[in-house]
Amino acid sequence: MSIALPQRTALVIGAARSGKSRFAERMALGTGLVPIYVATAEARDDEMAARIASHRRMRADAGWTTIEEPRDLVPALGSVVSSDAVVLVDCLTLWLSNLIEAERDVEAEGRALAAFLAKAEGPVVLVSNEVGAGIVPINALARRFADAQGRLNQTVAAVATQVILVAAGQPLRLKPAPEFQL
Repeated sequence: MSIALPQRTALVIGAARSGKSRFAERMALGTGLVPIYVATAEARDDEMAARIASHRRMRADAGWTTIEEPRDLVPALGSVVSSDAVVLVDCLTLWLSNLIEAERDVEAEGRALAAFLAKAEGPVVLVSNEVGAGIVPINALARRFADAQGRLNQTVAAVATQVILVAAGQPLRLKPAPEFQL
C-alpha cells in the first residue's frame, strides 16, 4: 500500500513496535506542509528519559517542530493546527495513561478531541496503540485502561477520514474501506 496523505485526519493504530509511528511520520512528511510533532510522553524513569531525548534528536534532524503536551492535547492542537501545517500526535496511548493517572474524565477528553478533529482546519495524524488484541488483563486498572483505549480509538476513528492499522511494519487501510471484491 502506498502512503496515502491525510485528507484531514488520519488515525494510525498498531501494537507496540509495529512500525506505526514510522509510518505516521512518513505520511506527515509526505504532505510538503510544515511538520509539527505533538509528543505526549513524560519521562518518569531513566529509560523513558533516554527514549525521549533520542526522539527529540531524530525529530530535530528531520525538521519537525516539537510540542510536548502530556495532558492538554486539545488546546495544544488548537494552537498549531492550520492549513499550512501537518500535525502528528504521538501518541494517544500515552496521553490516555497520563489522563488516567491525573484522574481526568477520559470519556469527556476523548469526546472533546473528536469534536476538535471533526472541525480541524488542517491535517492531523494521530498514533495510537491497539491494546485489545491480547488476553484480558489480570487487574482492574489494566482492564480499565484497555477498555478506555478501545473506546478512545473508536471515538477518534469515527471522525477520522482515514484509519490505518500497521502490523509488522505493513500498513492495512481500514477506513475508507479498501475495495472489497468476491
